[in-house]
Amino acid sequence: METRKRMSVAEVLTEKPTANAPAAHIFRPDGYPALDPTSIDTRPLRILMPSYRSHTHTGGQGVYMRHVTTAMVELGHEVDVISGPPYPELDPRVDLIKLPSLDLYEKPKVFLGLPAMPKRAMTNWIDFYEYIAHISGLFGEPRTFGMRLAEYMKGKAHLYDVIHDNQSLGYGLLELKKMGIPIAGTIHHPITMDRRISLDAADTISLNLLVRRWYQFLDMQIKVARELDPIIVVSESTRRDVSKDFGIPRETMHLVYHGIDTVTFRPLPHVTRKTNRLMATASADVPLKGLIYLIEAYADLLKEFPDLELHVVGKLREGHTSKVLDRLGIRDKVIFRSGLTNQEIVEMYAESTIAVCPSVYEGFGFPAGEAMASGIPLVSTTGGSLPEVVGDAGIRVPPKDAGALSAAIADLLRDPVKRDAVGAKGRARMLDKFQWKDAGQNLVNIYRKAIDHAHGRPEAPEA
Repeated sequence: METRKRMSVAEVLTEKPTANAPAAHIFRPDGYPALDPTSIDTRPLRILMPSYRSHTHTGGQGVYMRHVTTAMVELGHEVDVISGPPYPELDPRVDLIKLPSLDLYEKPKVFLGLPAMPKRAMTNWIDFYEYIAHISGLFGEPRTFGMRLAEYMKGKAHLYDVIHDNQSLGYGLLELKKMGIPIAGTIHHPITMDRRISLDAADTISLNLLVRRWYQFLDMQIKVARELDPIIVVSESTRRDVSKDFGIPRETMHLVYHGIDTVTFRPLPHVTRKTNRLMATASADVPLKGLIYLIEAYADLLKEFPDLELHVVGKLREGHTSKVLDRLGIRDKVIFRSGLTNQEIVEMYAESTIAVCPSVYEGFGFPAGEAMASGIPLVSTTGGSLPEVVGDAGIRVPPKDAGALSAAIADLLRDPVKRDAVGAKGRARMLDKFQWKDAGQNLVNIYRKAIDHAHGRPEAPEA
């Protein structure tokens, strides 16, 4: 990223217009040009993107942050990401502002499976709240991230033209809204769906109560989402479900599909594709991802295809999934791999016979799109937005139906010509329909409209 010109107050007061600047060009003390309403349709924007967890290994929101911010800087805009840990992997032209949380899920457990209280939680009330929320079964990170964000942004709102929240939806965003800066929010999918599916999977009263308590942050997210304008959704499925669960009118939301990284995720012609390997990318301990249905389908497929392999990009933890594996007697046959680089995942796609996306629900479905971009034939459920991503370029079956998964996979295993055709069609669809540059430009168009309609724009602090 080009180095920004930092200026003293004296330099600001005596600065004269340059040959490339309009006569009315005003500079702020930080070296940025002030907001010029007459140029809002053309000039580069200064964008802040908050995200409470942003590493690509945390899921689709991390993938989104890396690629959408790269698309923005490619279009000539300046982007800062402000994030809690685990921190994102960003394009070098995107600045990262680290906003440390207590990161309690990564801390050693010392008593009853709980972490010790960090020293900083004894002197900082936000940290104290985060610790108490954690040990009492609440998920407090979205709320405390919003608190820290509001504290950090005091006196800095004038530095940005727009803030684009990556589904943190904490109360702190409403404090920023009071500062007069336009705040957009992307909702990848309503977490009410996660709660609903997790409650359905809870097989004891105590687990049911724990799930309900953990998801209490949803009340905050719903309230905050109703106050943001614009709200951006990533699929028609998400638009429908956000409207239903959050009470936001469908017509007020803007649809911007994600892109797929078709440069990284690509066919590798030099790699020999096996004829007996299934591959899936799914968190083993998240009911939303539907892995247990694929495991049940795999157990059934072994009767006809005894040498069939199943490789899962994810980590197996002791819980419901491991119990299903033990019940079916196939724990030693399913291979789980985690901590992989994108290139290693691309090579796995190139080696595998069929990719499977068994999700009960997806707000978008990066694993499905990345598999298709890699040229491997895909069997996918119709959960959530997956029909919008897969279209007619993959084999689609109902969610939560192990029998349908088994039948669709078996059909492809028996037909190598059909596998090749489905794989080629999937790659072509990703190239045609899901490009990050298009997503970036669509977002910028939404930002400009939001800025144009904003009131009470923040002024630079007086010297």
